[in-house]
Amino acid sequence: MKLLIKNIGELYQVEDKPRMMVCGKDMASLPCIKDAYLLMEDECIASFGTMSSLPPTLRADEVIDATGKIVLPAFCDSHTHLVYAGSREIEFIDKINGLSYEEIAQRGGGILNSSQRLHEATEDELYEQALVRVNEMIGMGTGAAEIKSGYGLSTEDELKMLRVIKRLCETAPLTIRATFLGAHVVPVDYKGRQAAYVDLIVNEMIPAVASEGLADFVDCFCDKGFFTCEETERIMIAGARYGMRPKIHANELALSGGIQIGVKHNALSVDHLEFTGDAEIEALKGSGTMPTLLPGAAFFLGMNYPPARKMIDSGLPIALASDYNPGSSPSGSMKFILSLATINMKLTPEEAINAATINSAYAMGISDSHGSICVGKRANVLITKKISSLYFLPYAYTSDLIDCVILGGRVVFRGK
Repeated sequence: MKLLIKNIGELYQVEDKPRMMVCGKDMASLPCIKDAYLLMEDECIASFGTMSSLPPTLRADEVIDATGKIVLPAFCDSHTHLVYAGSREIEFIDKINGLSYEEIAQRGGGILNSSQRLHEATEDELYEQALVRVNEMIGMGTGAAEIKSGYGLSTEDELKMLRVIKRLCETAPLTIRATFLGAHVVPVDYKGRQAAYVDLIVNEMIPAVASEGLADFVDCFCDKGFFTCEETERIMIAGARYGMRPKIHANELALSGGIQIGVKHNALSVDHLEFTGDAEIEALKGSGTMPTLLPGAAFFLGMNYPPARKMIDSGLPIALASDYNPGSSPSGSMKFILSLATINMKLTPEEAINAATINSAYAMGISDSHGSICVGKRANVLITKKISSLYFLPYAYTSDLIDCVILGGRVVFRGK
């Protein structure tokens, strides 16, 4: 099938040669073609250019007129927890009343609350709930997402979560990568026996996940009150032994050392990073580890934002992701993430879009096929409604500006 988008007002993130990521000052550049066309065929990008260069004899099965509209690669959301049972709005009230994230967790709330609910839910129930969230994300312009386990906290329930993620991967048009996060928190049954729980992750959970081929990555919450650097290192080594590349929750609550552990073990990304100093930035320089920032969590929890401006000015790349989860970031809107990044972390719109497309694709291990408009890459794009400029996307932070989403060369969403 051939799908042609013609008369595009502005076609952004175009490249002749695919890049794996964009770093430092280069993040301020977002290549653009005005009055453009984009041709997709057999799920991939076939060609693009100015309308004046469109072959007059070209025929397509479907043609979309994008006059006055902007076309971008679909967002890549490289950090989500969107498979969960129910919601946690009662804890939202606890936050309003002054309880911290750690205090709620110590009372049996937070991740432990979600763990209990997930244990009681069936795979079908989890799938149906998650599919609603996936479709919601697609409608907001997301074309690829990483989804973590981590609410199971037992071998049986972690496998249940990962099987749901696999089912989503097989049935939803979204590109999905799966991450095993058994080390999300210590479950109630192992209170006071954290080392024994790490043993369970290393000796039972990881081999079981690998035997079913359920995860691309292994993750660990390396932070104050959660897992230590030494425990994280054990889990990273065990996961890598089974072909799961590390990704680490790091430095959300303190200078935990998680960034340095991630770099040491060639983690694909280190995520959160609200607490990041000069030593952490130096550790990241020249590494293959993508700093991934989750401003939705900082916004919802009322925390300080990561020092994104300092990271970029130091020459680092950064990625952006939603952290979609029931407790600390209950939204999968990457458009809103762009707004938070520009308003609260002082990124330019160009930097934010680079962080939410090509760099977040890298943080999922798919920047060779996603995250930019390049011949041969997967045809995952979004078309905005008629807007005055690219800057209107983060500026109009609650406006519904997505007109159409195309994944794998097929229209999967049309706006109102």
